[in-house]
Amino acid sequence: MREALAGLTLRGRAFVAAGIAAIVCAVLLGQPAVTRAGVLVLALPLVTALVLGRSRYRLALVRSVSPGLVAAGQPARVTLSITNDGRTPSGVLLLEDKVPYALGTRPRFVLEGVRSGWHRQVTYQVRSDVRGRHEIGPMQVRITDPFGLVELGRAFRSTSFLTVTPRTVPLPAIPLSGSSHGSGDQRHRAFATGSAEDVTVREYRRGDDLRRVHWPSSARMGELMVRREEQPWQARATVVIDNRVSAHRGQGAGSSLEAAVSIAASVATHLAHRGFQVRLVTANAVEHAVWHDRDADRNTGPLLESLAVLQASPVTRLDAGWLAEAGHGGLVVAVLGAVGEADAPVLRRMQSHTAVPLALALDVDAWTGRPTGSAAPALAARGWRAVGLGPQDPLDVAWQELGNRAGAGAAR
Repeated sequence: MREALAGLTLRGRAFVAAGIAAIVCAVLLGQPAVTRAGVLVLALPLVTALVLGRSRYRLALVRSVSPGLVAAGQPARVTLSITNDGRTPSGVLLLEDKVPYALGTRPRFVLEGVRSGWHRQVTYQVRSDVRGRHEIGPMQVRITDPFGLVELGRAFRSTSFLTVTPRTVPLPAIPLSGSSHGSGDQRHRAFATGSAEDVTVREYRRGDDLRRVHWPSSARMGELMVRREEQPWQARATVVIDNRVSAHRGQGAGSSLEAAVSIAASVATHLAHRGFQVRLVTANAVEHAVWHDRDADRNTGPLLESLAVLQASPVTRLDAGWLAEAGHGGLVVAVLGAVGEADAPVLRRMQSHTAVPLALALDVDAWTGRPTGSAAPALAARGWRAVGLGPQDPLDVAWQELGNRAGAGAAR
């Protein structure tokens, strides 16, 4: 009862005040008719509160989010299925689903005519430009009477999650010599000249070398098909992302760390689509995604989901502990922030781990408006094939520049 009285709306409180005032005035003036009217006005919100407070509502909620994994900037649809399993009808339901600020404003709905066995579905869209795993819910329900005198609050406990992955940029196909286990181009050519039994085909994708078009299969399928060599040893690639707090500048979605995450996501997706087994490794040598399946047609969601929830690391130095478990060979692509002399030994080990080490080095100070240059020249001097990027530099252009280099060379 106390909760119901506390739920009196402004209109309900006005009725109570008017009823009390009418009764007092009627007693002072000796007007019994006015007294009866005052009692009626006073009793209406109190009786309504009593009935609403003693009612047992059995509302069921099922929430679904589709799709549960979206790229930043892409919408997702939330569907709410609400059922009144109880016998008590309700005049009006005021619904508010709790969503984080990153997904937009909280959706609100007004539902009327809620009878026993009543069922309704409502939908709304959410969209986020910020990567992460966002919790949706719980649902807040406000129950009001038909007169709007009393409003009671209820809350469901169930929540759902939406994972927003980083933005990715389509990258052009570039030569990736030395990407297979073994020694550089020699091993790569050995795979490319496999037996006829090792050759399969797939659909042509933009950027594929036209020399790989398999014309008999194209004629049979009615669309361009290219050769895909099934290698006895699977081509592997490790994408290293420098996620140290000390290596980046800026705040929030406009920080250099977020740019590094987007770059790593683009590179990992590109390599996976080219048939590589890809894994993600962070600055503290933690593998946030195990080897991705070799099939280019498989879902790359696990790779992107790992980057969606990646947090900045408090470590101050790069850790190459993952190299001891990986063995020699495989492509290494490093997405680096600010690096110093203390990182030189680790970078040297990474460079010796692969025939052609690739590095995308961010000029992190440019994210604060004071560009000082990236570590790309220093990396090139140590044998890396490296390019620098600022906040305005297109990633696809930088990636193409890596491919244009026959080997490690001077960085821009």
